[in-house]
Amino acid sequence: MTDIAAAIAEDAGESLLSSAERWRLGTRLSLSLVAGGLLILSVGIQVLYPAQRDVSELVAGIAALMVAVPAIGAAWQSLRFPDLHGITDQLVALALLGAWASGDLITATLLPLVMMIGHVLEERSLLGSQEAIRALSRLTQTNARRIRGNGEIEEVAAQDLRPGDHIEIRPGDRVPADGVIETGVSSIDTASMTGESVPVDVRPGEQVFNGSINLDGHLTVRLTRVGHETTLGKVIALMQEAENAKPPVTRLLERYALRYILFVLLLAASTWFFTGSTTVLLAVLVASCPCALVLAAPATSIAAIAVAGRHGILVKGASFLENLATVDSVMFDKTGTLTIGQLRLVGAHLEPGVDREQAIRLAGSLGAASSHPVSRALAACIPEGERFAIDDVRENKGLGLVGQFGDETVGLGRPELFSQLRIRAPEPPDHPGPIAGVCLGSRFLGWLLLADEPRLEARAAVAELKALGLRRQIVFTGDRTIEAQRIATKLDLTDVRAEALPAQKLQYVLDEIQKGRRPLVVGDGINDALALKAGAVAVAMGAQGTDVALASSDLVLMTNDLRRLGTCIRLSRRCRRTIYTNVGLGLGWMVVVIAAAASGALGPSGALVAAALHNVGTLAVIGNAGRLLKFQEILSPPSPAVEGP
Repeated sequence: MTDIAAAIAEDAGESLLSSAERWRLGTRLSLSLVAGGLLILSVGIQVLYPAQRDVSELVAGIAALMVAVPAIGAAWQSLRFPDLHGITDQLVALALLGAWASGDLITATLLPLVMMIGHVLEERSLLGSQEAIRALSRLTQTNARRIRGNGEIEEVAAQDLRPGDHIEIRPGDRVPADGVIETGVSSIDTASMTGESVPVDVRPGEQVFNGSINLDGHLTVRLTRVGHETTLGKVIALMQEAENAKPPVTRLLERYALRYILFVLLLAASTWFFTGSTTVLLAVLVASCPCALVLAAPATSIAAIAVAGRHGILVKGASFLENLATVDSVMFDKTGTLTIGQLRLVGAHLEPGVDREQAIRLAGSLGAASSHPVSRALAACIPEGERFAIDDVRENKGLGLVGQFGDETVGLGRPELFSQLRIRAPEPPDHPGPIAGVCLGSRFLGWLLLADEPRLEARAAVAELKALGLRRQIVFTGDRTIEAQRIATKLDLTDVRAEALPAQKLQYVLDEIQKGRRPLVVGDGINDALALKAGAVAVAMGAQGTDVALASSDLVLMTNDLRRLGTCIRLSRRCRRTIYTNVGLGLGWMVVVIAAAASGALGPSGALVAAALHNVGTLAVIGNAGRLLKFQEILSPPSPAVEGP
């Protein structure tokens, strides 16, 4: 029967409990079942055969002994490895010994049974985040179609993939690892991982992440990260780390645990001294078990972490989620955080009579031969199948590219390149970002304007944070002042700190803290790591953020949608309110039950009534924490909020 109970316990809480804990729980469940049966037998003998009272008490004694061993063992274990749950084990053991000493074998048997039922219900109620972790883990258990060097396709387990492998992803396939699309266009469903309901369109050069589903296109992907190094692998690891973290309220209670035990013992002794009733003494000991108070913060934090994970927000610790409710200012990195982090074509100044589409197509076709950011941005404007065939491409370092398009020379680059080619070009327009000219033969076609534009959702996210009370908002960046001001103006931000080195970014954050503020720092790059580490709470852009930034942050936005900052704030504030409510509920209920026990109002079976009331309070706290699981915010696709220059 022990094996059966252990299996039940393992199925109920596979990830929540360690192997040793599952075995102990299984053993206690088995002994409790047998002891319950013996107790029923003892009462039956007493009712049906009153003359056999000795036999009845012997059976009850065996039942009491069976449940006493694990209960006292748990108390002893809690003395060796103290924690808050150990207080309950110690108080139950004391009450159990008191029942034995008074000869109340019925109470000595029923008390551990009632407490065990409550313990099992607690464990079953705390599986929300573990279910989320297991659901994410199941996404990694898939097969992949790996493309060999000779073009043949072999089916392998995702665990056998390596960075650099090329895989084929067909419609309906789950992406087995992180990678970059080399060929194909499709829509990707990331709902299972991030909670985003709208599919994302992808094309060559864009990233796909482990756990997402390919909806309609046929893709060839070069893998960049596999296994635990994938985005999904990091999600699972961070959730496990966060689930094991202790909230600040829990740490505070642990600090006063020993004093609380001494207080309860003095209270129980005083009650016995004035009443002379062992029953009342036992009831006070049981009523003082602080399970509801102990679970007030962890149950809430676990539920909040699970909800955050469902929204594509990774929380590295419960304390960070609570701290987020107290931030009063926000400091944004610019490049890659407020902006897309990639150059895009935002305008063109063309010579009279020049066809815009042809000029951009020429520039993009020539730019495809270079790895320069400007060239890549222009190449991205033209699908691979629509590019012109340009031969004999050569790069003039620092100037641009030159190639042959049919019988004519085509050029792309800086003004100096056209002077070298003896082509007359007008003065470049006034533009804060990169500018590239394009020519065909002896004719200058025009200037192409590029810039790193704000994210589509950035303006709405900034306004939402202001509405939530974070009206002090600062942009800090290593970029030029004119470019930083341009982006800030588009987003209705006025406080800009430009041309800042990493150490200066750190100092800006420290200055905010010295002024008594609690800044929320949002960034994505290596140069943001120091500032992220110093902030009251740090948020990293997870999908394209550097490993250093992710390691330095407290929360990670896996969807790269800045509107999730508002979700973070609202969830954090609701989490804190729920924790305070639960602490008040747990403490108030415990005081009421202790007072009722000490006054003798719980009757002749005071210890059992106190145990039942104790479980009611515990489940009420867990149920209130569970209400957080209903928190859901679905974001609509962001609409363009700013125009290009």
